[in-house]
Amino acid sequence: MDNPDVELDLQRSVQAVLRELNAQTPALQSNQGMWRWSLHKKVERDPGKRPVLVRILLRELEKAEREDARHVIMPLLHTLMYVFTKATGITEELHRRTYAFCMRSLTLPAPYCTVALDCAIRLKTEAAVPGTLYQRLVIAEQNLTSELYPYQERVFLFVDPELVSPSVCSALLLEIQAAQEQQTPEACMRHVVSHALQAALGEACHAGTLQRKLQASPRLVLERYFHAVVAAVEQMASEPSPSREGHLERLEEIYCSLLGPAAAARGRCGGKRLLLPSGDPLQDQLPSIPLPSPHITFHLWTDEDQLWKELVLFLRPRSQLRLSADLEALDLQGVPPDRESARTSVLSTDSGIERDLPSGADELPSTGSPEMERAGLQRKGGIKKRVWPPDILMPSSWDGPPGLHRRTGRPSGDGELLPGVSRLHTARVLVLGDDRMLGRLARAYYAIRKRETQKFCLTPRLSLQLYYIPVLAPEKPAASRHLELGELATFLGRADPWYENTINTLCPAIHKLAEMPLSLNTSRTIDPFILDVITYYIRMGTQPIYFQIYTVKIFFSDLSQDPAEDIFLTELKVKIQDSKIPRDGFSPRRRGVAEGPGAELSICYQKALLSHRVREVTVSLRATGLVLKTLAASDNDVSGPTYCPPAAAPVTDHRCLNVSVTEVVKTSNLAGRSFSTVTNSFRTASIQIQSQDQRLLTLSLDKDGRRTFRDVVRFEVAPCLEPCSGAQKSKVLISHRQEMERTKAKAKPLLMPINTFSGIIQ
Repeated sequence: MDNPDVELDLQRSVQAVLRELNAQTPALQSNQGMWRWSLHKKVERDPGKRPVLVRILLRELEKAEREDARHVIMPLLHTLMYVFTKATGITEELHRRTYAFCMRSLTLPAPYCTVALDCAIRLKTEAAVPGTLYQRLVIAEQNLTSELYPYQERVFLFVDPELVSPSVCSALLLEIQAAQEQQTPEACMRHVVSHALQAALGEACHAGTLQRKLQASPRLVLERYFHAVVAAVEQMASEPSPSREGHLERLEEIYCSLLGPAAAARGRCGGKRLLLPSGDPLQDQLPSIPLPSPHITFHLWTDEDQLWKELVLFLRPRSQLRLSADLEALDLQGVPPDRESARTSVLSTDSGIERDLPSGADELPSTGSPEMERAGLQRKGGIKKRVWPPDILMPSSWDGPPGLHRRTGRPSGDGELLPGVSRLHTARVLVLGDDRMLGRLARAYYAIRKRETQKFCLTPRLSLQLYYIPVLAPEKPAASRHLELGELATFLGRADPWYENTINTLCPAIHKLAEMPLSLNTSRTIDPFILDVITYYIRMGTQPIYFQIYTVKIFFSDLSQDPAEDIFLTELKVKIQDSKIPRDGFSPRRRGVAEGPGAELSICYQKALLSHRVREVTVSLRATGLVLKTLAASDNDVSGPTYCPPAAAPVTDHRCLNVSVTEVVKTSNLAGRSFSTVTNSFRTASIQIQSQDQRLLTLSLDKDGRRTFRDVVRFEVAPCLEPCSGAQKSKVLISHRQEMERTKAKAKPLLMPINTFSGIIQ
């Protein structure tokens, strides 16, 4: 399509998207995100515009490269790849130029090079076998059965009914139900077949006739053609050097078999290009092949273990066997029983007395002899147990590399954790709410990690991805409430401008949608904006930002009450109670002594230094309260306590707590004594606080009134560690005698990843 008016219209839309990235005025900021959505809708209604849009986006990317305008590279690249996934008829020249741009971007720092590498891998697969990205996306998201591509994905949307209004819940549920009623398995299979044939055959594919034929085909016939197309595409994509001609001939045979004699009458099938009559009016406007939204399940989070239960149920339909029985067979699936992967521990029954040793025991064979190997592997009278090493029991990162299988173009072996065990399932957990909801998510994430050290149920099979959309209650004043309960969303917006532009602006739109009257006819829902943005976020948000979880141990005034342990993600707030601990004896206060507000606190912490040296600091002061925050307060601290490069292992050397203490300052003058307050701030990795004058404390975690602890006299805060980080490793040393020594594994911090589009942009 070379219509100048079409190109000018798309160019204006792209420029509008770029302008709002630099928008500083509230009038423009109020409509952020709408231009990107309307741009995608234009090409969805007219698929012939997609090659024009690809050319415009690529031209803007090359311009940004020349001018070193890096702030627009990520939005343009994500928009371009989203169009590539849906498009057909993209020329080889556009594929080559886009791939060359991604390869040149590998010289840029992270996260630019990380995203560019992911895009380059996907582009290479799509250029070799057109339609692969679309096909794999639909198969995984809609859980269609395919032997050659068995991956499954599901989006779990969690909403806390106590934090989000019922009207918002109803509006979201209405959009999800209206979209999924039109996304039957038969419709999705028709989309896959149509897209694959149209992407491979191009203008030779009579798209209108093809779609009508598929619409009239019964389910059994449709399934047969669906599996044939999937087999053709996947087998070609798995070859190291795929042949375009062979792939084209195979799909032409499927196309001719599907359309029957009508297709053969237009041209010869079986290796030659299919020709259509000139001036066919049905070819002037290509029919739109929609990309169905992911399979989303809506959940009201009312149970603490609800996330765990839903993840287990997600794995269960794949097999009718019990999960425990299925996972007990892990050591039968190719795991070698050597010392490196799985050791056999032996519980000895001998006495250990020297005289009880067999004769000739002082003449030990050499280390490498067969006798020594048999002596090390076989011992009579012992009980043998299979013991997994700690590094297999729980991997250091559960989420794994972003994209895993379908986004990298390698359908097999890409998501393996153990030999013979592949992560075929991807759970994308999306939570809506404020910082209180994220605190609840952190507790559930920690509980799952802790449970996995005992049952080892989800980790080998599941890739867990976490997403967050801020939804704040529309209460007055809105600005102060956003600053109070939306700190993590603000942090994500500063770290990733495309997240700020696309996701953080959803909150007003969600409330506007909730205020609209409900439609009784769900099929009339047209262009669901909220669902489309959620879908875009789920598909393109592959770069995580890691947040350190902190643990707190709480001691109460009642000595008979056991200490409590909990975790928090964003904030721990301490208030001074008016009540005191009751004393056995009575000591009257001296007259004229003014105690003053607040309480005497003893604070012991490790000061955070750039040299990473440990420096203990102990102070005593009178304070009316203090706040411990885990997030940076300004743009200059974006890469501080939570930053982790997406391309590397988590780096947490700079993690720290930001502590603000409201100290009471006593002054004396002729009028008497007066008290004033001053706020002191410092950074620390861990801290211990105790009340010195029997004044009790109240602790609130993650701004959630449901997570409040009263009558506290002391508490300790430290970074939360992986539940298995203290596991013991057994190491066998064979010399003149056999001895066992246990060494403690190095502690690893527990980081919770939240996916964004780009990670943290410096």
